Amino acid sequence: MLSYSITLQPLGIILISLLVAGCGGLLGYLSTRIKKQADQLVNKIDRLLPQTQCAQCGYSGCRPYAQAIAEGQADINQCPPGGQQTIDTLANLLGAEPTSLNTQFGETKDLQLAVITESECIGCTLCIKACPVDAILGANQQMHTVIAQECTGCELCVAPCPVDCIIMIPVSQGFESL
Repeated sequence: MLSYSITLQPLGIILISLLVAGCGGLLGYLSTRIKKQADQLVNKIDRLLPQTQCAQCGYSGCRPYAQAIAEGQADINQCPPGGQQTIDTLANLLGAEPTSLNTQFGETKDLQLAVITESECIGCTLCIKACPVDAILGANQQMHTVIAQECTGCELCVAPCPVDCIIMIPVSQGFESL
């Protein structure tokens, strides 16, 4: 009987090793699959956001906000630029009840563009550093200008300007009025 139990020990170790390896493989597969599904949800949410990268929602941009929504760490009503339409669309996607915009994060406004009064610009580059979408061109001690097609109207360039030469205008008004 002693020889019988000795021959079963290596077989038991092999079976337990195979079972552990199988469970590890299954967990690895499931975690990858769940991560892909979570990434797909984040992508869907991100596509619905206005891509202003304004950080008004409390996150550094639209993608981090989408991630927080997908993980249940943020509400769907924190995006002033997206307004009620975005809230309703997100609620529909997530099967949630639409709510009104949380005004703690700001008010919905018409889409705007930043415009630099170039004759007043001192070329400090602070607006360039503040712009999350690289919509401002210029060099140190040279005048700067805004690429209208790239500007999302986030207003992040306005506050750092030491000479207040940046104004926000409604997109509907355009540059022709200046």
